[in-house]
Amino acid sequence: MTEPSPSHVQLDHLIRAGYPLIYVVSSEEDRVEETLRAIGERDEGSRQARQGIRWSITEGFVRLDGTPHSDVRDPIAALEYADNFEGNAVFVLRDFHPYLKDPSVVRKLRDLSHSLYHPHRRHIVMLSPLLKLPTELEKQVAVVDFDLPSRDDLRAIVDEVVEQVGSRRESLKVHKDPELKERVVEAALGLTRDEARHVFARSLVAVKDLDIEEILGEKKQIIRKSGLLEYYESRSAFGDVGGLNQLKTWLKKRQLAFSQSARDFGLPLPKGILLIGVPGCGKSLTAKAVSALWQMPLLRLDVGKVFSSLVGSSEENIRQCIRTAEAVAPAILWLDELEKGFAGMASSGQSDAGTTARVFASFITWLQEKESAVFVIATANDVSLLPPELLRKGRFDEIFFVDLPKATERSEIFRIHLDKNKRNPEDFDLPGLTQASQGYSGSEIEQAIISALYDAFEAGEDITTARVRHALQEIVPLSQTMKEKLDAMRHWARTRARTASVDEDELTAVPESRIEM
Repeated sequence: MTEPSPSHVQLDHLIRAGYPLIYVVSSEEDRVEETLRAIGERDEGSRQARQGIRWSITEGFVRLDGTPHSDVRDPIAALEYADNFEGNAVFVLRDFHPYLKDPSVVRKLRDLSHSLYHPHRRHIVMLSPLLKLPTELEKQVAVVDFDLPSRDDLRAIVDEVVEQVGSRRESLKVHKDPELKERVVEAALGLTRDEARHVFARSLVAVKDLDIEEILGEKKQIIRKSGLLEYYESRSAFGDVGGLNQLKTWLKKRQLAFSQSARDFGLPLPKGILLIGVPGCGKSLTAKAVSALWQMPLLRLDVGKVFSSLVGSSEENIRQCIRTAEAVAPAILWLDELEKGFAGMASSGQSDAGTTARVFASFITWLQEKESAVFVIATANDVSLLPPELLRKGRFDEIFFVDLPKATERSEIFRIHLDKNKRNPEDFDLPGLTQASQGYSGSEIEQAIISALYDAFEAGEDITTARVRHALQEIVPLSQTMKEKLDAMRHWARTRARTASVDEDELTAVPESRIEM
């Protein structure tokens, strides 16, 4: 038997305790009303039983079993009807939040908070997909965030959809492979019941089975509608990341950390990592590649979009971003160049009335306390701009320092980018190029190859080792222009972060002068 969800238990307790006004935040009207109907009918035949009746502006009052009840459609008249109703009842008011702007409606609800439970047990449940509660009602109304379908719920939906295909179910991989079924359930976490049913049906039509990519595509639509998060289409494979072997090993060990088997084993959910280091050395590329490795949606949060000109809306925006990320979990939340997003936090009280500080506080509190399957990957180039609160143990699972690539890593980076540009790495003098690129970042090596390709194309020839050497010579590497800052960053990371590369003994040398070709 499926265990009742936490929100089911919470609603049950609130109704049994006699709370007259309840606000349920959910877009799943049917699931909420099914729960309330079950709660009301639990003690059927006794004095505790409660009728379930819903109201909407289009239908008036209808019993939760579908029987028409009353044609009252005016919001004030609906509240008066509930006040005068003789008998125990739970009244579900669909999409009632727009009427809470009316002072008469607010006043009537405050009056009802004292009269609804006597002499009969009556409750008003305002059901809406968003929370819009006026200050006057905050002390009278209990708020419940209704849970999305659990793993058990989604397994039942998978079984239901598979049964509907009849005899063809024997050919479905998801029917024969329990592990694939669990991966489908994991991928569908965060979808509503109707969204899950629809995407499963669409997957059966499109690929003749339940496909994880189709399910992730449904999550993409949810994120796009939010407007604050960007669903990043990751086309980077884990093999596209050159070097960083220690970081790669750490991430590979946690590839199955979000599975049910990991929960059964007793593993806690990973929180996230902070990648600090030299620009252009693979921090952002790693975030994209992890999404492909773990087969989880990658959500990019642009902190600039969070801040709005309207007072109070920035704080609501960060809360909405967090809710959206948790709704599509398991997912990866990527914050690129974190230090720029929260720049000026120290002077926030004077510069923006504390908005940046409050947004930052909301974010790090969630990061510390979160229990959802959202893995955060934050990147930063300038550690001196990061607030010290962010670096405290417990915010992230680990802090990695990404330095300039060492010799073996530069050779691997050359191989990757030559191969991506349809050239055989064996046709090039890789040891010579590795030596010539000492002190260059991965992105500078990539740009050298691209520049050499343009030069070769203009000359009507193919790219050669000499052309790549020439392109390297034309680039002024960051190791030269930012030498003092890189030295300070290495000094900071020596005792405060783990190195992302295996070979900790080799320190990439900074060239004293430009390399002559």
